[in-house]
Parts: sequence; C-alpha cells; structure tokens
Amino acid sequence: MKKILISASFSESLIIFRGPLLGEMVKKGYHVTACAPAGTSKIKNTLNTMEIAYKNIPLERTGLNPTKDFQTIFSLFILFQNLKPDVILSYTIKPVVYGSIAAKLAGVPKIYSIVTGLGYAFMGSGIKSRIINLLAKLLYHVSLKFNQKVFFQNPDDLHLFQSSNLITENQGVLINGSGVDTEYYKPEPFPENLSFLLIARLLKDKGIREYVEAARIIKQKYLKISFRFVGWVENNPASVSKNELDTWVKQGIIEYLGKVSDVRPAIATSSVYVLPSYREGTPRTVLEAMAMGRPIITTDAPGCRETVQHGKNGFLVPIKNVSVLVSAMEKFIRQPELIETMGLASRQIAVEKYDVRKVNAVILKTMGLD
Repeated sequence: MKKILISASFSESLIIFRGPLLGEMVKKGYHVTACAPAGTSKIKNTLNTMEIAYKNIPLERTGLNPTKDFQTIFSLFILFQNLKPDVILSYTIKPVVYGSIAAKLAGVPKIYSIVTGLGYAFMGSGIKSRIINLLAKLLYHVSLKFNQKVFFQNPDDLHLFQSSNLITENQGVLINGSGVDTEYYKPEPFPENLSFLLIARLLKDKGIREYVEAARIIKQKYLKISFRFVGWVENNPASVSKNELDTWVKQGIIEYLGKVSDVRPAIATSSVYVLPSYREGTPRTVLEAMAMGRPIITTDAPGCRETVQHGKNGFLVPIKNVSVLVSAMEKFIRQPELIETMGLASRQIAVEKYDVRKVNAVILKTMGLD
C-alpha cells in the first residue's frame, strides 16, 4: 500500500481545508499520515475516524529561530525516515521549506508542495521585511527544487515564483484555491435587515482597518446597517491588537462574534461578505460565502480578484481604498435587489469553478494518485 504524508503548520487546517483531499486519498486505498504542531485530541480523534494517522511535529508557525527551525527539519527527517512515505505533500511556508529539505535528505521518492499564499514574508515594508523577503526567497529557492510539482492557488503567485526563478517553468500547477464543499456550504435565506460580514485573522493585511473605517462612515448615514466580524488575534508582526478590536466594539462600529468553529451560521445571518485583503492565495472564506449564495466585495488583488466577476457576483475595489469600499457597500444598500441576483451568481461560480471535488481531482491527477 502506497504511503502518503501530509505536512501542515496548523493542525485544524488538516480537517477544515484538506479533510476532503485526505478522505479521497484514503478512499483510493492509500495509507495516509498527517503531521502538524499542537494537534488536539479532538483533531486526532477526527482524523482517526477518517482512518488517517496523526503525528505531532515541533514547528512554530511564525518567526525565525535558527535553533528551533533546525529542530523542525531534524524532527521531520527522523519522521520521514521512520515512516518511509512514498509521497509527501506540504503546504504553508515552513512545512513546504523544511518539509521539502527533510524529505530530500530522507530519500522520499516524490515531493509536492502547495503555496497557499505569500503572507508577511512578501507583504511587509521596511528594512526588516526586505531582509525576511530575501531570506524567504532563498529558502524557497533551495527547497522547491526538490519538488516534482508545486501547486499555486492564483496566477499572480505562480508568475512571481517563475519570474523570480524559484521554480522552473514546468514545475508550477495552477489550482482554484483549496476548493469548497458546495454540499456542506449551501445557500441560506437572506436576513431581514441588511448586514455585512468579514471573517479573518486580525491582521492588518486582511483589510480589517479599512472594513472598520468603511463601517464607521456607513453607520453615520444608515443607522440600521450592521457590520459583523468573525476572527481571532494572532501572534504575528502584522496583527491588530485586541485593545483596538475592543475599542471598535465599544464604539458600536462592529459586532464581534469571536472565533467560531463553524462559520455557516455567521454567513447565513449576513447579506454581503466583505474581504478588503491586500493579497491572498485564494481566500477560503470568500469561497464559503459564495457557496452559501452571498455576493462578495473584495479587492482587485492577487487571489481575491479571481473570485469575483465585477458587477456579476459582487464588486472589486482597490486595496487600502476606503472611499471605493464605501461606494460598493452603498450599492447594496441603495439597490437591495442586487443582493439576491449577485448571490445566485456567486453560488453558480462556486459550483462550477471552486467545488472541492474538482480542485482535488487536479491535485490527485498531478500527483499520480487518481
């Protein structure tokens, strides 16, 4: 039986983002092991129910610590030597970089990676960010050459890696994000009162401040419009502080729903989904909202622009541009009939382009596992 190992930096993502892919691998008769840091008993039990083995790995999602990062590579090397997988698939930057290096050293026959987005290493400004950017490119250059194929979730990231000589022209494979289960995320009736929703980690580059400022402006003119936010504070250089979030809530600008394990109720009680992000791989929350029949306002930025056909299932706005964001929101307030028609278009696009079964079929075929 062929052995497949999946490596990630966030244990919950193994189920939330990759559960259908792992399940499909098991269904095809492969022995699947998933590894990530800090897996809870709930996650382990869920994977065990899916007949997937789980291994904890020492890995810090953010920051650069040579000692700890070397420990991660060494631990992965030992794990790969012991399990002897035939195929390894890694996603997010540290598992991709360190997993690819460890897999090569351990003699894993086939190595694949998914670049799910570029993150802080490519998006910051200033001297520190430029140094991190150069280091990230160096690490990608060293590690990705060991990969048979590298999957990208939008054409901009693929082009950047090719133009920067981080991968060869034949290595890159474009997929439509992580996909969305259109049977699990189903259309729901719209709420009686118009409301906007953002789901994201509390990071500046998710456009959270632009969302709040737009909400502040809108609420001065339309008192009954509500703005909701689902998310959590993260240990990241680009994080917005919990104090700032609390201030927005106290001022009545946004309603904070906290971090939720199931986003469907939040989407169901919203009219329009908003993500003013500066850059994404492909935003999973947008796909979930589209599958549930919600119109989208997002930015004309890599990863985001692919999800919206401007004027059909929503509107694209420039990054960091609050006034245009406000104008897009006001179109739904002044023409509420757009909500239903654009929501139907979102659902259609989600089914035709982003269904998780279609995305996973491309991944499995590319890896020779179909």
